[in-house]
Amino acid sequence: MPSRVVDPRITERRNPRTQQIDLADALGIVDLMAAEDQEVPRIVAAQRERIAEAITAAERIFRAGGRLFYVGAGTSGRLGVLDASECPPTFGTDPEMVQGIIAGGVAALTSAQEGAEDNLEQARIDLAARGVRAGDFVIGIAASGTTPYVRVALEHAKSVGATTAIVACSPPPPETLQQADIAIVAITGPEVVTGSTRLKAGTATKLILNMITTGAMIRLGKTFGNLMVDLRATNVKLADRSERIVAEVCAVSRAEARALLDRAGGRVKLAIVMQALDVDRAEAERRLADAGGVIRRVVNTSPPAVT
Repeated sequence: MPSRVVDPRITERRNPRTQQIDLADALGIVDLMAAEDQEVPRIVAAQRERIAEAITAAERIFRAGGRLFYVGAGTSGRLGVLDASECPPTFGTDPEMVQGIIAGGVAALTSAQEGAEDNLEQARIDLAARGVRAGDFVIGIAASGTTPYVRVALEHAKSVGATTAIVACSPPPPETLQQADIAIVAITGPEVVTGSTRLKAGTATKLILNMITTGAMIRLGKTFGNLMVDLRATNVKLADRSERIVAEVCAVSRAEARALLDRAGGRVKLAIVMQALDVDRAEAERRLADAGGVIRRVVNTSPPAVT
């Protein structure tokens, strides 16, 4: 009997619990996948201290004018681009503040770019093209922990003085860990379909990226309680949300909320401070800047309690 080759990468190993999945009916497939997925949040939570380190680093870098870059290939790269693209509408950030870099470029977002993750020189070129420098934060995302493009990207980032981190779902090799100031390794185990890291590893990665950017933005004062007060009202839904938040926090009618937002240039945070302190927009901006953007430090109150 030939010997079985065991890949050292946990994400590439066969899952004994799903080896008969091709015989299952639709409900059976759902049950098998759900059973695997339910462990993912617990695995991510075990990395809570490392994730908190990344949040603290991101806040520090943002406050100093630095930027956050996600770097990855395939699913990992797409998740980084997704998280970065959601920050401007959710938190009112400049698109330059959080950026996603994917091996193979824009084309890799919608179709596989074979060999892109093995192009080592391109990793350096891509980071240099974005002007990655000291004072920035580069987070490499590699489900298997071994993606060459990510390793070289971290090497480049480290060489220019940027802070670095790795997000992986299988233990990265020493040469990759040496390039990371922070290592977030959520070992999600073998996938339902062997090697398909868009599954459990992808889910874990999405949860971790959610925590890093959301946590950093909360620390920057982009929420008031759990209310989204720095959103950009770029569509009807977000404009409606802005009005509802101002109406609720300021205890005013929708029409009054709309008028407040007009005076505040559409910015929810400014509208709240203007109403609470009875000041104009310029003064509200000054007070918020002095308080590091945190509403509670300016108005010394809490948002209405949820009933």
